Amino acid sequence: MAIRTMTDPALFSRLDNLELRARGIVEGFLHGLHRSPFVGFSVEFASHREYAQGDDLRHVNWKLYARTRRLYVKEFDAETNMNLHLLVDISGSMECASKGRSKLSYGTTLAAALCHLALKQHDAVGITLFADEVVAHLEPRAKPHQLDEVLRVIATTRARPRSDASRALRQAAELCSHRGMVVVVSDFFDDMAAITRGLDQLRYRQHEVLAFQIWDPWERDLPLDGNISFKDMETNEEITTHAEGVREKYLLAVNDWRQEFARACLNRGVDRVEVTTDDALDQALLDYLVKRSKA
Repeated sequence: MAIRTMTDPALFSRLDNLELRARGIVEGFLHGLHRSPFVGFSVEFASHREYAQGDDLRHVNWKLYARTRRLYVKEFDAETNMNLHLLVDISGSMECASKGRSKLSYGTTLAAALCHLALKQHDAVGITLFADEVVAHLEPRAKPHQLDEVLRVIATTRARPRSDASRALRQAAELCSHRGMVVVVSDFFDDMAAITRGLDQLRYRQHEVLAFQIWDPWERDLPLDGNISFKDMETNEEITTHAEGVREKYLLAVNDWRQEFARACLNRGVDRVEVTTDDALDQALLDYLVKRSKA
C-alpha cells in the first residue's frame, strides 16, 4: 500500500486541537498527559510519607512539621506518556472494496491518524499487523520519525488471506508488554468465541482497549437488487443467489451478530466504534474523540 494514501495533511491538521487520553493507568517513561502507576513528584498531590535521608527538602510539608515536629514529604501521582499499541487486521476480508476504497485502506489511514495524534502529545506508538498470526510488529517509540516507521511497516507488509483472531490477538497481547491503550482496527469477521478470547487476553494485561469495527456498506446493508454473488475473500468460495430473496434474513443475521459483538465489548469494558468505508474518516474520528473527552 502506498504511503501517500495513508497520510492526509488536512485530516491531521483537524486533529491537532484534540487529545487522546487514557482513561486508566498507563506505564510510560516520559512526562505526558496520562496517569502513571508510579509515584513521583508531579502536579497532583497523592499522599505523605516520612522524610528519609536524601529526600529533596523542597517537598517537605513544613506546615505539617510545625504541628507535629516530624518531617513528612509530599508525594504526587506521576503523569506519564502513554504506550499506544495499534493492532491492524490485514486478513483477506479487509480487502473488500465495493465502493472503491477497501476496509484495509480505511483502517490503515485511521491507524496513521491515531499515530500522528499520539506522537503529537509525546506518546509512544507501535504497530502490529495480524491475520492468522502476527505478521509484523514495531515496538512503541516516541521518537520524531516514528510515524514514518509505522507507515513503512504497513507499506511493506503483504495482506494474508486467512484470519485467526484468537491466535493473532494472543500473540499481539504478548508483544504489548507495557500497560497502555490498544486500538484494534478490524472487521472482526471471525468466530465470536475467538474474538472474545483475543480481547480477554488484552484486557487481562490491563490495557485499555478500543475496537474500531470497519464495514463495507455492501456487507452491512446489502443494498443491491437482482442476482448477486457472495465471495468469501479468505477461502474464495462463492454463492450466487437473489438479493430480494435473502435480504431480510441476511440483515437479521448481520444485526444479531453486531449486537452480540457490541455486548461482548460492553461486558469487557472495550470501547467499540463502528464505521463504514463511505463514512468521512475525519468526522468519524472527531465524533469519537469529542464523545470520549466528555465521558
